Amino acid sequence: MNLIWLPASLLGGLFQAWRTALQQRIRSQLSVSGAGLVRYLYGLPFAALITAAWLWVHNLAIPTMNIGFFALAFLAATTQMAGTIFLISSFGHGGFVVGTAFSKTEAIQAALVTALFFGDHLPALAWVGILCGVAGVFTLVASGQSLSTAQWLRSLRQPAALYGISAGTMFAGTAIAVKYSTEALPRVDLVGSAFVALTVVMAIQSVLHLAWIICFDRATLGPVFRSWRTSGQVGLLSALGSACWYTGFAAAPAALVRVVGQVEVIFTIAFAHFYLHERIKPHEVMGLMLVGAGVILALAATF
Repeated sequence: MNLIWLPASLLGGLFQAWRTALQQRIRSQLSVSGAGLVRYLYGLPFAALITAAWLWVHNLAIPTMNIGFFALAFLAATTQMAGTIFLISSFGHGGFVVGTAFSKTEAIQAALVTALFFGDHLPALAWVGILCGVAGVFTLVASGQSLSTAQWLRSLRQPAALYGISAGTMFAGTAIAVKYSTEALPRVDLVGSAFVALTVVMAIQSVLHLAWIICFDRATLGPVFRSWRTSGQVGLLSALGSACWYTGFAAAPAALVRVVGQVEVIFTIAFAHFYLHERIKPHEVMGLMLVGAGVILALAATF
């Protein structure tokens, strides 16, 4: 296992929290669909530039892309698009912090799927870390109250929970598809394969989402282009964050990358409080601390 996955996962969490905070801030200017579009449309030029620079510096040719690669890239593109829409929608029901935390069930979903169907088995301590992170999510769901089992189950039917968990499912699928798409690229190094996959995925997302908006939400186009200053920042952070995530997926099991990537919720506290001016409640701090402890345990399991 190439150790580049560790700093890549940590940086991916930082850039993702930062980018999501910006997306949340421009929701007042754009529709949910428009806020999702800027991530791909403005991120694609940066992704292409990063990829071209890496291949040029390392004197690498663009790798051959077969049908299997494009199928996996398309799957990664569509699941990530769906996950982004679910995540942004969850913010309207539970706030930035809670929406992000619910999406973190992605880690355990990815771990279960890869263990059951792809033979990726994590150390026992990593599973303890995952469960600790899930406990943190449940603490957030509880809203500081002592809930019975029946009340716990009912809370999971709330819109914020449903949107957040659905986002986690989609992002877990993205992680798995990205990992195997990078393995389908011959004659290119690990980081180069991650960057090439990222550029192709973002190109697919830009075309699909732009086509949908032109057909069904054309009024969004004006605000998307008028908000280019903020949207450009979203695109840059999206490209940087995804470049880190894709590198992590190429170098390590997808579930392990996502478990460590849960460090994003620690950054979420700072962004929600200082950037979005949301008030952080004591039970939310406790929940996010549990998630942070889960990250540390998963990290310890790899050394």
